[in-house]
Amino acid sequence: MSRGEQVVAALETAARDRILLLDGAMGTMIQAETLTEEDFRGQQFVGHNCGLKGNNDLLNITQPETILAIHTGFLEAGADIILTNTFNSTSISQADYEMEAAVPHINRHAANVARAAVDAVSTDDHPRFVAGSLGPTNKTASISPDVSDPGFRGIDFDTLRIAYKEQAGELMEGGVDLFVLETIFDTLNAKAALFALSELFDEVGDTLPVLISGTVTDLSGRTLTGQTPEAFWYSVRHANPFSVGLNCSFGAEHMRPFIDELSRSANALICAYPNAGLPNEFGEYDETPDITAKHLGEWAEAGLVNMVGGCCGTTPDHIRAIADAIAGKPPRVIPDLPRHLRLSGLEPLTVRS
Repeated sequence: MSRGEQVVAALETAARDRILLLDGAMGTMIQAETLTEEDFRGQQFVGHNCGLKGNNDLLNITQPETILAIHTGFLEAGADIILTNTFNSTSISQADYEMEAAVPHINRHAANVARAAVDAVSTDDHPRFVAGSLGPTNKTASISPDVSDPGFRGIDFDTLRIAYKEQAGELMEGGVDLFVLETIFDTLNAKAALFALSELFDEVGDTLPVLISGTVTDLSGRTLTGQTPEAFWYSVRHANPFSVGLNCSFGAEHMRPFIDELSRSANALICAYPNAGLPNEFGEYDETPDITAKHLGEWAEAGLVNMVGGCCGTTPDHIRAIADAIAGKPPRVIPDLPRHLRLSGLEPLTVRS
């Protein structure tokens, strides 16, 4: 078996046994560290010609011990899968800091740090996994950023494809087990990433599992480019993802109907990691671990999910509480698995009655 087939087999076996748990909010934990401009620059970028504070992904290079400690905290709370600190690690997003040249190093360091955290605690009885995070970028391929010129685009498909391929290649070389294409607000951006991953997998001769997670913009339940969760699924199902789901946007209370819609529509595993409620007037998240966990526990009881975790505002305490809430609850059962999920030779799943 190839490495990708081994990962699929291990993930699928785990997913049949229990609801898998993702980590929480890397950004929230970094903010709690109150790092300075000098901390972000480290010794490596002392002379960089623009401000770097807020470039959280750069900390993979300049403050790897901080990132390692955050990963470890989520693993100790019970996370099965941790995401690399690479949400903004494409050349497109790093252009805001004039750090495009550092992209390969940012991603390679991120994968190495996450790999070290996972390898320190993973066992045969309880394997843990590293997911390479591919964020949405700060550009949209489907909507004009200029209201006076609806036909204008701030980026094109090939530019996105090239940037995603560069990022994913470094993460794969660094040892990630799977990819999470997350917080998707524009499906065309996601398609560029999926195309890039397909190219990369063909070139290296192996395929890693891919999780696809969209985000809805308001209580109508549509993405920024106007798709419902069901329409979003039908737009990406050709990629045979390991899972499909939603993250960010809202807290669990408001996300539930959209997860229910996906659960009824998709013949893939369902993944959901909501925010810790809605932000307050200071942009902070007040939802306690017990409240978040109560909602996700109910989702598990209703058979809606296969993988859960936390997005903005969620801490190791949230993940620990979620772990308790989903413990012993069976994962959602789907009618059949996409081809690449059957690589382990396990029997197809059957529909929950």
